[in-house]
Amino acid sequence: MGRRLTLITGRSTRQGRTIHLGKDAKDYVDEISALELNPADMEAIGVKTGDALRIRNEHGSVVVHCKQGTIPEGLAFLAYGSFTNALVGTDTQGTGMPDSKGFTIEVEKDAD
Repeated sequence: MGRRLTLITGRSTRQGRTIHLGKDAKDYVDEISALELNPADMEAIGVKTGDALRIRNEHGSVVVHCKQGTIPEGLAFLAYGSFTNALVGTDTQGTGMPDSKGFTIEVEKDAD
Protein backbone atom coordinates (compact mmCIF):
# COMPACT_ATOMS: atom_id res chain seq x y z
CA MET A 1 0.00 0.00 0.00
CA GLY A 2 1.25 3.46 -0.85
CA ARG A 3 1.27 6.78 0.96
CA ARG A 4 -1.87 8.92 0.75
CA LEU A 5 -1.13 12.54 -0.22
CA THR A 6 -3.07 15.55 -1.45
CA LEU A 7 -2.32 16.39 -5.08
CA ILE A 8 -1.99 20.00 -6.14
CA THR A 9 -1.78 20.61 -9.89
CA GLY A 10 -0.87 23.77 -11.73
CA ARG A 11 1.48 25.38 -14.20
CA SER A 12 5.22 25.45 -13.58
CA THR A 13 7.81 27.89 -14.88
CA ARG A 14 9.75 25.13 -16.63
CA GLN A 15 6.55 23.88 -18.24
CA GLY A 16 5.96 27.36 -19.65
CA ARG A 17 9.52 27.58 -20.93
CA THR A 18 9.34 24.21 -22.74
CA ILE A 19 5.80 24.16 -24.19
CA HIS A 20 7.01 25.89 -27.36
CA LEU A 21 9.12 22.78 -28.07
CA GLY A 22 5.92 20.74 -28.39
CA LYS A 23 4.02 18.43 -26.08
CA ASP A 24 6.11 15.45 -27.19
CA ALA A 25 9.44 17.19 -26.49
CA LYS A 26 11.57 15.46 -23.87
CA ASP A 27 12.03 18.59 -21.70
CA TYR A 28 8.28 19.22 -21.64
CA VAL A 29 7.38 15.60 -20.88
CA ASP A 30 10.06 15.46 -18.17
CA GLU A 31 8.43 18.45 -16.48
CA ILE A 32 4.81 17.28 -16.63
CA SER A 33 5.81 13.82 -15.39
CA ALA A 34 7.77 15.02 -12.33
CA LEU A 35 5.89 14.53 -9.06
CA GLU A 36 7.32 17.00 -6.55
CA LEU A 37 7.39 15.65 -3.00
CA ASN A 38 8.56 16.77 0.42
CA PRO A 39 11.73 14.93 1.57
CA ALA A 40 9.86 13.36 4.52
CA ASP A 41 7.25 11.88 2.15
CA MET A 42 10.02 10.61 -0.13
CA GLU A 43 11.66 8.88 2.82
CA ALA A 44 8.36 7.34 3.93
CA ILE A 45 7.75 5.98 0.43
CA GLY A 46 11.38 4.85 0.10
CA VAL A 47 12.27 6.79 -3.04
CA LYS A 48 14.83 9.30 -4.25
CA THR A 49 14.82 11.88 -7.04
CA GLY A 50 14.42 10.18 -10.41
CA ASP A 51 12.73 7.01 -9.11
CA ALA A 52 9.54 5.87 -10.83
CA LEU A 53 6.34 6.38 -8.84
CA ARG A 54 2.85 5.07 -9.44
CA ILE A 55 0.08 7.54 -8.62
CA ARG A 56 -3.50 6.30 -8.41
CA ASN A 57 -6.91 7.41 -7.36
CA GLU A 58 -10.46 6.36 -8.18
CA HIS A 59 -10.18 7.92 -11.67
CA GLY A 60 -6.93 6.45 -12.95
CA SER A 61 -3.30 5.55 -12.52
CA VAL A 62 -0.07 6.91 -14.02
CA VAL A 63 3.65 6.34 -13.64
CA VAL A 64 5.77 9.46 -13.15
CA HIS A 65 9.19 10.21 -11.70
CA CYS A 66 10.03 11.60 -8.29
CA LYS A 67 11.41 15.10 -7.75
CA GLN A 68 12.40 16.47 -4.35
CA GLY A 69 10.74 19.77 -3.59
CA THR A 70 10.15 22.29 -0.83
CA ILE A 71 6.41 21.78 -0.54
CA PRO A 72 4.79 20.93 2.81
CA GLU A 73 4.71 17.33 3.97
CA GLY A 74 1.52 15.57 2.86
CA LEU A 75 1.24 17.49 -0.42
CA ALA A 76 2.39 16.51 -3.90
CA PHE A 77 2.68 18.79 -6.95
CA LEU A 78 2.34 17.74 -10.59
CA ALA A 79 2.31 20.21 -13.50
CA TYR A 80 -0.79 20.15 -15.71
CA GLY A 81 -0.60 17.77 -18.66
CA SER A 82 -1.52 14.31 -19.84
CA PHE A 83 -0.44 12.72 -16.54
CA THR A 84 -2.74 14.90 -14.44
CA ASN A 85 -5.56 14.40 -16.95
CA ALA A 86 -5.55 10.68 -16.18
CA LEU A 87 -6.31 11.44 -12.52
CA VAL A 88 -9.07 14.05 -12.95
CA GLY A 89 -12.67 12.84 -12.88
CA THR A 90 -15.53 13.97 -15.06
CA ASP A 91 -17.87 15.40 -12.43
CA THR A 92 -18.00 19.18 -12.80
CA GLN A 93 -20.51 19.75 -9.99
CA GLY A 94 -22.38 22.06 -12.35
CA THR A 95 -19.40 24.37 -12.92
CA GLY A 96 -18.24 23.02 -16.27
CA MET A 97 -14.78 22.30 -14.82
CA PRO A 98 -13.83 19.11 -12.93
CA ASP A 99 -11.76 19.24 -9.74
CA SER A 100 -8.11 19.36 -10.75
CA LYS A 101 -6.39 20.05 -7.45
CA GLY A 102 -6.69 19.25 -3.80
CA PHE A 103 -7.72 15.62 -4.20
CA THR A 104 -6.32 12.51 -2.54
CA ILE A 105 -3.89 10.23 -4.37
CA GLU A 106 -1.99 7.13 -3.36
CA VAL A 107 1.72 7.19 -4.21
CA GLU A 108 4.07 4.22 -4.20
CA LYS A 109 7.37 3.21 -5.74
CA ASP A 110 6.66 1.64 -9.12
CA ALA A 111 7.67 -2.00 -9.27
CA ASP A 112 7.87 -2.23 -13.09
